[in-house]
Amino acid sequence: METEAASLPNRDPDVRIADAWSPEARSFEPHPLRAEILGEIHARPFRLVSAPRVFLHYAFEVVRGASKPDRIAFNELCRAQGQPGPGPDARHHVIPFGTGTLKWERHAEFTTYSWDGPLPEGAAPFAERPIAHPFGSGFVPPGPLLVAVRLDLLRLGGDVESVAHLFDPASLCVSDCFGGSAVAVTDFRQDGDGRTRILAIDRGLNDQQAGGLAQRLLEIETYRTIALLGLPEAQRIGPDIRRIERELADIGHRIRSTDGLEANRLLLSDITRLTADLEAGAAESSYRFGASRAYDDIVKDRLGAIHEHHVPGYGTWSSFLARRTGPAMRTVRATLQRQEDLSEKLNRAAQLLRTRVDIELEQQNRDLLESMNRRARQQLRLQQTVEGLSVAAVSYYVVGLIGYVFKAMKEAGRLPVDPGLATGLAVPVVLLAVALVVRRIRAAHSDDDHAGS
Repeated sequence: METEAASLPNRDPDVRIADAWSPEARSFEPHPLRAEILGEIHARPFRLVSAPRVFLHYAFEVVRGASKPDRIAFNELCRAQGQPGPGPDARHHVIPFGTGTLKWERHAEFTTYSWDGPLPEGAAPFAERPIAHPFGSGFVPPGPLLVAVRLDLLRLGGDVESVAHLFDPASLCVSDCFGGSAVAVTDFRQDGDGRTRILAIDRGLNDQQAGGLAQRLLEIETYRTIALLGLPEAQRIGPDIRRIERELADIGHRIRSTDGLEANRLLLSDITRLTADLEAGAAESSYRFGASRAYDDIVKDRLGAIHEHHVPGYGTWSSFLARRTGPAMRTVRATLQRQEDLSEKLNRAAQLLRTRVDIELEQQNRDLLESMNRRARQQLRLQQTVEGLSVAAVSYYVVGLIGYVFKAMKEAGRLPVDPGLATGLAVPVVLLAVALVVRRIRAAHSDDDHAGS
């Protein structure tokens, strides 16, 4: 395949490959997600820029599933500039705006607008006020503002001390980037327009490196800000977690000191209530905590991508963020870990109580079976007593009937002995016969019971 592609005329490599594959590839049915997967690697390409240039970057919160108004507003902005808008499934779009370029990007929970335009040669850092940008009074923000950044990409002579006075010395961060080809300076504070100011000093960047550095610096500020959204959520649910931990500890003491089925049922009910409270809080915060961790990882990845190095006398971006945002992210991770640990403890306590309840129920069932056995034995004795009485009663009536028969035979001259004597002699025979009949009937019923079981 490489030989075939190489033998084609000297054109764009992508075209050569497409032509080489076209007879077969065009007949293949593509996977529904193929275009999206292949396009993802080019979703946010670096723009080729050169100093001097200014960047205005904004990020707005957009509720998940409610991005349609933002897309409509951006389409109207594009039409006002005589440019086509993004497609219905597009996640990024670039149009010329004024003397610069406007880039729109749709993320999972926020939207970014980035405009960059030229600055005059020899412009001082942050001295020139950008003009002809889209963020004037007519701009319609798609949601609450999260991030606002101004980045100046300039070629400056001299050392960092010549621009250090533009920043707060308490939080000034300076890093060499790309092996000394650039210097990134910021104090992560906002200016009079509410924007975080970043100065990128070009000391030999090519256009691709300049575009990559600007994009990564803007992404660092964007993602480190949005990552901190997890901290207020952790602080909000912290008291609930502490309450559940205290109540669980109290339940643990009650488990050791109480006994009985009803007491265990009450404890199990309390455990179920605490589990429901914990799971409700975890369901509300799990997305926020997961997103914060993911954004924090992106920040670290972007810091590594600019290959920053320490400038003597100044702190680096990495060290500053580790000191300032690191504790917040550790709080988020610790809160998430506390939720997971507490969930496991509640599950173990619930299992313990269920085991105790099961044992109590088994004991009650055993006592009930023993009581039923005692009643069955008593019923058997009573039945045997009744059977004996019934044999006597039936025999009495049968003997009485036989006595009437003997008397009638005596009157008729058919009985040679005294009727009383004959009746007395018949008593043992009748008793034996009735007892045998009753025994046979009881044996027949016992066989029926065994056959039914």
